[in-house]
Amino acid sequence: MQSFVFAIEEINKSAELLSNLTLGFSIRNSGDSVHGALYEMMGFLTGQDEPIPNYTCQYGSAQAALVGDTRSSLSVSMARLLGLYKFPQISYSSSLPSLSDKIQFPSFLRTLPSDLTSCHAVTQLIIHFQWSWVIILSQDDDFGEQASSLATQQLSAAGVCIEFHLHVPSQESLGKIEETVQKMQKCTARVVLVFLNNSNFQLILSGLLAASVSGQVWVSNGILHIAMALSIPGISQVLQGTLGLLYDCSRAIGFPDFLAHLRPSQTPEDMFIKKFWESTFDCTWPYQNSTVTEGVQVCSGNESLKNKPHSFPEVSKIDDAYTAVYSIAHALHDMIASAHQDGIDTNPQDFHHWQLLHALKKVHFKTLDGTKIMFDVNGDLVTKFDILQGQKTPTGVFHWVHVGMIDPQVSSGNKMMVQLKEDLQVGALNAEITVPTSICSESCLPGFSQVPRLGAPHCCFDCSPCPEGQFADQRDMKRCLLCPKEQYSSHTRDHCLPRTEIFLAFEEPLGFILTLMAILLAGLALLVLGVFLKHRDIPVVRANNRTLSYFLLISLSLCSLCSLLFLGRPTVTTCLLRQTTFAVVFTVAVSSVLAKTLTVVLAFRVTKPGSRIQVCLSPGASTSVILIASLIQAVLCGVWLATSPPFPERDMISEPRHIVIQCQEGSGATFFCVLGFLGFLAGGTFSVAFLARALPDVFNETKFLTFSMLLFCSVWTAFLPLYHSARGKSTVAVEIFSILASTAGLLGGIFIPKCYIILLKPEKNTPAWLRQGHCAHQDRQFSMLHRR
Repeated sequence: MQSFVFAIEEINKSAELLSNLTLGFSIRNSGDSVHGALYEMMGFLTGQDEPIPNYTCQYGSAQAALVGDTRSSLSVSMARLLGLYKFPQISYSSSLPSLSDKIQFPSFLRTLPSDLTSCHAVTQLIIHFQWSWVIILSQDDDFGEQASSLATQQLSAAGVCIEFHLHVPSQESLGKIEETVQKMQKCTARVVLVFLNNSNFQLILSGLLAASVSGQVWVSNGILHIAMALSIPGISQVLQGTLGLLYDCSRAIGFPDFLAHLRPSQTPEDMFIKKFWESTFDCTWPYQNSTVTEGVQVCSGNESLKNKPHSFPEVSKIDDAYTAVYSIAHALHDMIASAHQDGIDTNPQDFHHWQLLHALKKVHFKTLDGTKIMFDVNGDLVTKFDILQGQKTPTGVFHWVHVGMIDPQVSSGNKMMVQLKEDLQVGALNAEITVPTSICSESCLPGFSQVPRLGAPHCCFDCSPCPEGQFADQRDMKRCLLCPKEQYSSHTRDHCLPRTEIFLAFEEPLGFILTLMAILLAGLALLVLGVFLKHRDIPVVRANNRTLSYFLLISLSLCSLCSLLFLGRPTVTTCLLRQTTFAVVFTVAVSSVLAKTLTVVLAFRVTKPGSRIQVCLSPGASTSVILIASLIQAVLCGVWLATSPPFPERDMISEPRHIVIQCQEGSGATFFCVLGFLGFLAGGTFSVAFLARALPDVFNETKFLTFSMLLFCSVWTAFLPLYHSARGKSTVAVEIFSILASTAGLLGGIFIPKCYIILLKPEKNTPAWLRQGHCAHQDRQFSMLHRR
């Protein structure tokens, strides 16, 4: 009210603004009720103590406009009625968004932004500080419901989660207030967004102060109710770090001095000043027919507000109705000046209200402090928002510090520009006050992804490390990304690295050892072949068909050398030759062992010369076994190569960090047919050798054949699970080792004992020793038959 009076007196003293006119005013008390506001408004319009609508009994100066009311619910009722008459109304405090509707309220303007704009601005502040876990306190009236609903929508769209949305009743309810305080004690959010009136806000703060709750940041789209709450002793420790928005309005430069010289005796018609005086100076006015209680200070009326501490020192410098009065004055000035420019000589006191309303909507001026004043198409003030933070000085005085600005006019989409001072950062608003984080879950570092918690808002999550082959190169990624096929994820899973190509090379230690073993084993087989060729006429070599022994030694040498095809970088040629060469050469070796075994078995079954069994003991029959088995295997390999041959491929799966260059076997069915035939041949050979193991060992090698085939079958039986469990180049190493081990088993099991006799026990390699051994064996058989 004093701001309103100060503005009118300042304008009347101005030589530039309305120099030939004097503004008057009438202050009326609405009683904070709709009925009181409408009654006083009609009295102002009609000039009657008992107003009658559409009748006026007032003469003289015309009413130009109406300033008020404070609460939106009162302004709405007044604006509906004033809109019928196109009578200008400017409110300095009513911020309800629906008042921007010019169809319902055509004559309503306000010197502040609507809740829609201020609420949008305060949500931008929360988003700017990256607070994702907040509490909303709202009043259960139009203001609280609309503002909190709008804030919830915008915050949710920005990914901010609401831990609690607490509705506080408009009327004071200690039970509800206590319940709200108890809920806030359990909250983990550090930021509280406030849409409350003064009394409820003060009661909640008092409850939190009593419960020793602090460390929360209170964020509001205004500072008036927060400033009022500072009257509570010790409340500054709860409000420390509070952030509020103040629209960038004009400052009444001389207003603090005006208040300092205010005296009740100067304005005896002021109905509020005496109560204000008693409250401010803690004194009592002496009334007629009353005695003053001893010890009570008496108000003299000469007290001074200058340097008098009170709970809202900053508010006294802020415009309330100051800009509203200046807007009306400038509209009158522009209306009169426009009439003179058009050559119309009008009486300044005789105008239509719609004319002033038209000029008021277009008004554009600067106040004495340089603030630009203009209204948008909705009648709302075009302004910026100052960001104020409540801080305590070293002496313990709570005051507001300007820390930044929000400009709704500079926006991108739904985002307003939030600008902090250059020396301010998001983490710390100044050297003493740190803005805390308010999050439900700690941020997930690169290399981790968010895993939502069951039944919790999306802001509450756990951080899970990215699996092999995936990465997350930013914070708080919802899911990990797959690395390209040519790359693998780093140890920290925050980027991808190029994969290297690998294969079992000759140069690496394992490849070198296997190569050396293959050459040594092939050389040993050739050495044994040389021994057999040199002593080809002795009984040990001639026994059991020496031609088959030559075949077997040559094939074993080739078996060792074929393992070299599995080493080195796979090519089209080596992939075609690997398995086929291995299959054919091993078929020759196993069929040679089978032929030798059949020769021994059939030799002991010959009972008379010229029998059919004796024909089967000819050298050609043994060779036929080898040729038939090899031919069958060669046909299978030919079908395999003709239908779906092996080919080189890049294996991206076996080893995460490498690309394994290997041979893909092509047709799996044909490949297993080749291996199946070889396995069938080996199994049959072992069975025949096992059945013939009890024949006289002097004349044959059945025991050695059985033992060598047992080694052979054991190696390849163990090979199958190892081969399928191995990955990458280990599969090649397993197959090479199995080839060499089975070759060594055949070579050692069959030929080493013979070489031992040839080279170290030559006395056993004579016809006499063979006959002696034969007779001893017959005697043992005769003794066994006699006992039976």
